Amino acid sequence: MRTSVKATLIAIAVAIVLLIVGIVFAINQRAATPEPQAGEKLQTVRADSHVLDQGGADAVTVVEFLDFECEACGAFYPIVEELRETYAGDITYVVRYFPLPGHINSTQAALAAEAAAQQDRFEDMYHRLFETQAQWGEGSEETPAVFRAFAEDLGLDMAAYDAAIADPATLQRVESDKADGEKLGVSSTPSFFIDGEPVVLQEWGDLEQAIEKAVNG
Repeated sequence: MRTSVKATLIAIAVAIVLLIVGIVFAINQRAATPEPQAGEKLQTVRADSHVLDQGGADAVTVVEFLDFECEACGAFYPIVEELRETYAGDITYVVRYFPLPGHINSTQAALAAEAAAQQDRFEDMYHRLFETQAQWGEGSEETPAVFRAFAEDLGLDMAAYDAAIADPATLQRVESDKADGEKLGVSSTPSFFIDGEPVVLQEWGDLEQAIEKAVNG
């Protein structure tokens, strides 16, 4: 009986340690901040960047470098959607790819989004990927068939989709976003910039406060 109780206590202790490690990892994922070179004006948006919301002439530009498989990005997704609605017309919201090497399907998901973008359906795929992240994320192998099924569900031209996925230029487009992010100091996702300046994330409300300050400042 004593041995059984001891084993149970050890199992509980291990579970607590794993939980703490998971929480620390999640906080680090969202708290990491890009470190640009002093005095350098950052180019966070390019002509081919994907714009989800186009604000007015005086709109604040918010850029998010994301990984569709990243749990922290998934946690920020509903926050971002609420902010897009709250500040509609006041912000231009731009999304850029930053697939992390530790996520098996992150590049495949980005390819699916880029292939959809070539049919003017980027935002539809963007929503689908985040809404289904729990189904395909954290896998042990790539599952391109899952993303192809999403494309079919969205009614995309599948011949064009398949051609885009096979085209090396599609991968190069994803990699160019990541290369820009690395030059900007991005090392984790999500990473946000407002009018070219990195946003420091320490609390969940920091992004909204930064947007509000920029819009009203």
